[in-house]
Amino acid sequence: MKTIKAKKITEVVAKLCIKANCVLRADVLRKLKAAYVQEKNKKAKNALGSIIENAQVADREMLPICQDTGLAIAFVELGQQVRVEGNLKQAIHKGISLGYKKGSFRESIIKDPLKRGKSGYSGAIIHTDIVSGNKLKITVLPKGFGCENKSQLKMFNPTASQEEIKKFIIDTVKSIGADACPPYVVGVGIGGAADYASFLAKKALLNDLYYISTSELSRDLLKEINNLHIGPMGLGGKATCLAVNVETYPTHIAGLPVAVNISCHALRSATVIL
Repeated sequence: MKTIKAKKITEVVAKLCIKANCVLRADVLRKLKAAYVQEKNKKAKNALGSIIENAQVADREMLPICQDTGLAIAFVELGQQVRVEGNLKQAIHKGISLGYKKGSFRESIIKDPLKRGKSGYSGAIIHTDIVSGNKLKITVLPKGFGCENKSQLKMFNPTASQEEIKKFIIDTVKSIGADACPPYVVGVGIGGAADYASFLAKKALLNDLYYISTSELSRDLLKEINNLHIGPMGLGGKATCLAVNVETYPTHIAGLPVAVNISCHALRSATVIL
């Protein structure tokens, strides 16, 4: 049995928050650079160049990639052979608040969604999965709401064809246009129930952009979304979308939930394994 102190978890999560918000994931930056090389539209190419430069400056100066440092989503894989000395949930919440404060990030979270009121750092969302082994894996995904607000869920009839599902996903991106700062990464969750499909769509954003979960569907969707020619920041060109990641799960015979979760070009996450 491996013991990890809550204090250690708080320290690690605080560092993850700063890294996630200031250092763009290597796979995302690589995709952006590839899109820049392939782009022929001058305005779109200039936009991609600015996006890449912004990420490089943020990394060098340890500044937020975007002023919207998002709602922090923590994905936790807790090994069955791990004993947490203290309260795991409280340690993660404390670490996120500490990290956001140390990074001088924008206070974007309100405790009461109806009354609104003064914003702060508290209110992270934590997803915990119990797995085998003696490791604790924590991933922090800061989710900006310019793109989160574009999420969609549709409960299809079980007789729906794959073409109908693809149309829903493509139409979702088409309806967004440039509102969520393309080029996008599109996360898709298929199966489970309404809540789990939405969870899968967000979790899909954690996948390496060079990993294809449902290869043929992902490739078809990426091609058709890029054929919309919305382009970087809505300026046209080839790169409306950098990648489409699809996650599936068993579902009921009477249902077919499909969820779409959009990320802007600043897809940020950081992971640690203890």
